[in-house]
Amino acid sequence: MIRPLFALLMLASAIPALAEEKPLTRIAFGSCADQDRPLPIFEKLADLKPELFIALGDNIYADLKPEKGVTEMESMKIKYQKLAAVPGWVKINKTCPIMATWDDHDYGKNDIGEEYKHKDESQTIFLDFFNVPKDDPRRTQKGVYHAKTFGPEGKRVQVILLDTRYFRSKLKKGTAPLPGMRGLPYVPNTDPGATFLGEEQWKWLEAQLKQPAEIRLLGSSVQVVSEDHPFEKWMNIPAEREKLFKVIRDANAGGVIVLSGDRHLAEISMLPKGIGYPLYDITSSGFNQGFQGWRAVEKNSHLVAAMPHGNNFGLVTIDWMATPSPRISLQVRDEEGEIAIKDTLPLHLLKPGPAVAELPVKPKEGAISPRDALKKKGEKVVVEMKVQATGSSKTRIFLNSEKNRSDELNFTIVLSTKALTGKYEKATKETFANKVIRVTGTVGEFNGTLQIVVDEEKQLEILE
Repeated sequence: MIRPLFALLMLASAIPALAEEKPLTRIAFGSCADQDRPLPIFEKLADLKPELFIALGDNIYADLKPEKGVTEMESMKIKYQKLAAVPGWVKINKTCPIMATWDDHDYGKNDIGEEYKHKDESQTIFLDFFNVPKDDPRRTQKGVYHAKTFGPEGKRVQVILLDTRYFRSKLKKGTAPLPGMRGLPYVPNTDPGATFLGEEQWKWLEAQLKQPAEIRLLGSSVQVVSEDHPFEKWMNIPAEREKLFKVIRDANAGGVIVLSGDRHLAEISMLPKGIGYPLYDITSSGFNQGFQGWRAVEKNSHLVAAMPHGNNFGLVTIDWMATPSPRISLQVRDEEGEIAIKDTLPLHLLKPGPAVAELPVKPKEGAISPRDALKKKGEKVVVEMKVQATGSSKTRIFLNSEKNRSDELNFTIVLSTKALTGKYEKATKETFANKVIRVTGTVGEFNGTLQIVVDEEKQLEILE
C-alpha cells in the first residue's frame, strides 16, 4: 500500500524561510540522487549551512527498478517517499529553502522530452513533493520552470530554473556508435521547429532576464556550454542554444552563470564571448551517481576545470564586500565536502561589453594559467597570462596577473636585471602592460606572494 504524501508535505512545510531582503552568500546545488542507494553526501552539504539549495534534476530515479505491483506514477510516489526519508535530505530541509527543477529520470524516462505521455501527472507529483503552493503558477502552467530573486538592491541574486524536458523536441541519433560508447551518439537536430523550451517558456525567460539583478543563476538540467561530447546537451539543438545566447544578449542581462547537472561528472566550462561576456557553466553530478572508477577528462573545448569521477555537489559563494568588485567562487566539492575544483571571478567580468577583454588568457598547449601556477609552489612550469598591472624598482620589473597586486589570486612575474638584456634591454614596465606573456621558471614565494623570478631573457616571451 502506498503511504500518502501528506507526511512529505508536513516535512517540506517545516523548511525555514529565507528573508528575500538578505543577500545570498552560499548557494548549494547538484543533481542525480538514486534514492535506493546511500546518500551520505547530503550530510556534508548541509554541514556547510547553505542559504539556498538548488536541486537540478534526477532528484530521484523514478524509471530505474520500478516498484512491483503498482502503476508507473504510484511507483514514482514511492521513490519520492524514499528520498524524503533520507536523513541527509531531512537535514537539508531543516537548513535552508529548496528550489528545484527536474531532468529525465524524475520527469519519467531516460533522455525523454515532450513525448512523455505521463508528464502532466509527473508534474503534479513533483510539485506536491516540493510543497509548491496551490496558487503557484506552476500548478496551472505546463512545465516546472520558475524563478525567484533574493537580496536587496545592489546585492540581488536571481535564480532562474528552466524546464528542459516538458517541451523539448525529440533528439536525433547518429547511425554508428563511437569507440567505447554504448548506444548511438546524439547528432544535431536542425529541424526548424525543434525546441528546447517551447514558445511560452521562451517568452517567460525573456521577461525574467529583464528583471533587475546583479547575479543570475540559470539552472539547466543539461549542459549549456560543453558541446563536444555525444550525450544530452543544448548543442543537440544548435539553433536553440544560439537563441538562448541571443535572448541573454538582447535583454542586456549581466551576471548570468549556468548551473547544470546530468552527466555523472563535474566540470567548469566557459564560453568567452557568446553572450557579450564570459558565460560560465558549472556542472555538478551526481550526489551518488558520480563515476566511481578512473576515467580520463573528456574532450571539452571550453573546459576550465574537471572532476571526471566521484560523487560531488556544487557550491557558489559570493563575497559582496570584496573590492573592487564582488567576488564569486564556483566550487565543486567531493563526498567529504572538500573542494575538488573551483574558479573564482570578479562580478564585473560578467557585464556586456569590454569586460570580455579582461578575461584571463586560456593558455596554449603546454602552458598553465597563473591561477593554476598558484598551486605549483616549488615546481618548474610554463605560465601564460595577461599582464593586468605592472610595477618597478631600481633593479626589477613586476608583472601581475590581477589589477590589484594584493589580490589573493594574483601571480607575479619578477624580471631581474639579468633578464633585461638583448631584446629586452630597453624594456620598461610599460613594455609589458596589457600584453600576453609566456614565462618559464620555478614557482617560488616572497613575503607570502607566489612568483617566478626571470633571470634569463630566454625565459620570457611576449605573445601579443
